[in-house]
Amino acid sequence: MSPDRLDQLRGVYRDGLLGDTLPFWTEHCVDSQHGGFMMSLDRDGTVLDTDKGVWQQCRFTWLLAELYNNVQPNQQWLDLAQHGCDFIDRHCFDPSDGRMWFHVTRDGEPIRKRRYAFSEAFAAIAYGELFQATGDDSYRTKAVRAFEGFVKQSLHPKASDLKFTGTRSMKGLGVPMITIITAQELRDSIGMSDANEWIDRSIETIRRDHMRPELECVLENVGPDGQFIDHFDGRLINPGHSIEGAWFIMNEGKYRSDTELIQLGCRMLDWSWQRGWDSQYGGMLYFVDAKGLPVQEYWHDMKFWWPQNETIIATLLAYHLTGDTKYAHWHQLIHDWAYSHFPDRQHGEWYGYLHRDGRLSSPVKGNLWKGPFHLPRMQLMCWRLAEQ
Repeated sequence: MSPDRLDQLRGVYRDGLLGDTLPFWTEHCVDSQHGGFMMSLDRDGTVLDTDKGVWQQCRFTWLLAELYNNVQPNQQWLDLAQHGCDFIDRHCFDPSDGRMWFHVTRDGEPIRKRRYAFSEAFAAIAYGELFQATGDDSYRTKAVRAFEGFVKQSLHPKASDLKFTGTRSMKGLGVPMITIITAQELRDSIGMSDANEWIDRSIETIRRDHMRPELECVLENVGPDGQFIDHFDGRLINPGHSIEGAWFIMNEGKYRSDTELIQLGCRMLDWSWQRGWDSQYGGMLYFVDAKGLPVQEYWHDMKFWWPQNETIIATLLAYHLTGDTKYAHWHQLIHDWAYSHFPDRQHGEWYGYLHRDGRLSSPVKGNLWKGPFHLPRMQLMCWRLAEQ
């Protein structure tokens, strides 16, 4: 990677974050009447639906406080982070059991809760950054409580919360993966004392149960003890998810100066790239089958925004840590494909959903799943990496 290329990338990521992505959301999603953020936005930022996803309230609050702490102490960012946190505190927890809702109305009336507790994980990192920004110890307390709620529900869900019966029990990659990044964030923001224990435990779960050397893949779902289950769900590979987990582990290796962890993350990236990169059209596919069989989900070959974001991070980080030019080449492939198809040159930000060949599927910029998280996190991380 030449100095000119790195300089170009630095500008693309920095200016894209501060001059495009962040302004799009701060100008269009802030709800000054009821608090929080309305994330269901059309191409030009018009609000399509006033309901609020709790994930997105927490994720944007985290991003704003993260930028305040690590880019510049911009008071507007801190004010908006606290604006988001106020809505979370008032409306996003079920007082009957302390768990968080997944989906609420504009004024905070609950619509539904999910069986999983990822809302709590995203709330934890938001509270952690606000503690770091303000020194207010109540945020530290809330961060710890939210993390404890996440791991409790994730590891010991009630029978009534389970999606499936016990006939074919399975566990997913999402829980150990999100545990890693959440503990990493809380180690940084609040100095969480047992962060490394949770990280080690989760990395071992992924290495032992989800990584399959004989198939050279990372399985999305496995049996309770890591068994390979030869059905649609058991053969499922989500390359973007695996690659996201890969860079979490690589980053831990960087933090600890642990080459074995770096190599483990790179192996996950290598397998997932070989499985997920679309050699015909470019970009990362959404789902593939571990045995090369047809996939059940009809959107399997679409190009969603977030797997491209995670692959951009992972390839640049792998190159930064190893110097292997293979990763520089992969980074150029994924960066150039994504940046030639996803950005909206007229209204800003990125589209979320493309067909396999890169044609636009939907002009929506935000919904319960897409918001200011994967894209700005990628821009922030890659800006930092390009500088390093």
